[in-house]
Amino acid sequence: MSNLTPIYTAEVVSTGGRNGQVKSSDGVLDLLVRMPTAMQGPGGEFTNPEQLFAAGYAACFGGAIGAVAKGRNVSGAAIRAQVTLGKRAEGGFGLAAILEVHLPNLSLAEAQQVVDDAHQVCPYSLATRGNIEVVVKAVAEAPTL
Repeated sequence: MSNLTPIYTAEVVSTGGRNGQVKSSDGVLDLLVRMPTAMQGPGGEFTNPEQLFAAGYAACFGGAIGAVAKGRNVSGAAIRAQVTLGKRAEGGFGLAAILEVHLPNLSLAEAQQVVDDAHQVCPYSLATRGNIEVVVKAVAEAPTL
């Protein structure tokens, strides 16, 4: 971290891998993790690493949108993050991500510019750039689950 001036450090301990627990040093995060049903896990009331990554990326990207908005009204922003785990052709496993961003107070073209600008400064985007496929796009309709 020689080129990084620390602002905040999150600390989490994971035990048991994909069928274990994650707990933060401050105790705010304390979750059981299990493999999703798509991977023959129980799913249900448990989270998994991909959901946690998607949640972190979406929240961080929302912060980046605020940072690059330059006086534009980005209130009401909604971000759907889809994180996919898959097998890589060259072996092993990899991730891919799609971020769909709804900025209700901007035209779609203006929203896409804000999204593109946010993708240049978001720490998650910077960390994943060149490592996994990431698609960021402005969408006309608010994402729902």
